[in-house]
Amino acid sequence: MIDLAYVMPGALTGFVVGLTGVGGGALLAPILLLFFGVAPTTAIATDLWFAAITKLAGARMHSGGGQVDWQVVRRLWMGSLPMALAVVVAVSLGHQLIRIAWLSKAIGLLVLVTALGLLLAPSLLALARGRRLGDPASFKRLQPRMTVAAGAILGLCVALTSVGAGALGSVMLLYLYPLRMTPHKLVATDLVHAIPLAMVAGMGYLFAGMVDGRMLASLLAGSLPAIVLGSALGRRLPGRWLQIALSMVLLAAGAKVLA
Repeated sequence: MIDLAYVMPGALTGFVVGLTGVGGGALLAPILLLFFGVAPTTAIATDLWFAAITKLAGARMHSGGGQVDWQVVRRLWMGSLPMALAVVVAVSLGHQLIRIAWLSKAIGLLVLVTALGLLLAPSLLALARGRRLGDPASFKRLQPRMTVAAGAILGLCVALTSVGAGALGSVMLLYLYPLRMTPHKLVATDLVHAIPLAMVAGMGYLFAGMVDGRMLASLLAGSLPAIVLGSALGRRLPGRWLQIALSMVLLAAGAKVLA
C-alpha cells in the first residue's frame, strides 16, 4: 500500500538528484526528520535504500557516452566500501553506535557541511587548479591515496547518516580532479560510486529490521518518474544556479535539524 504523504518528498528528492546529481540524502533525511517525525535510524535505513534504487535509475540516464570515470570510481570504492562494511557489521551486531543521541545532530552537521561545500565549490576548484598546475607531479602522485581517503570518509558518513555521497562526494572530486571532471562526468561518476555504497551501507540496517518498506515504496513511487524527468532536464540547463538554490535549502534544513 502506497502512502501518498511520502510520494511528494520522494518526487522532490528524485527530481533534484536527476537535475544536479547531488542532494539526495542531504535533502531527504532532514525532510523525514523534520516534517514526518521519523526516527533517525529508520530515516537513515530507508534513505540508504531509497538512494541506491533512485540513483540506479539516475545513473542509467547520465552514464551514456563514456561519462563515468571508472578509475576514479574504483579508487573511491577502495576506501568507501570497506568503511561502510565495517559499519554494517557494527549495526548488524546491534552496536550502540546506531542508537546514540547525537545521530540526528550528526545528520544536521553533515547537511550544513554539504551545503557549504556546494557554495564554495568554485573557490575550491580554483584552488585545486592552482595546485594542480603549480606542482603537477606532486599533485598527481597524491591523487590515488587522497581519493581512497576521500572514499573512506564518504563511506563512514553515508553508513552512519545516509548523507554525503552526492554533494559532498562531488565537491571532493572537483578538488581532487580539477582538470579531469567535466560537469556531466562528475555527475555520472558520483552517481555510479554512490549506488553500491548505499547498498552496502544499507545492508546492516536491513538485517536489523530498520528499513520501513511501506515508506520506501511510497518514496520510490514519487522519485523514479521524477529522476527521469530531472535527468532529461539537467542535460539542458546550467547547474550552478540550481546548486546555489539547493545549498540555501540545505543550510536552512541543517540549521533546523541542529536546533
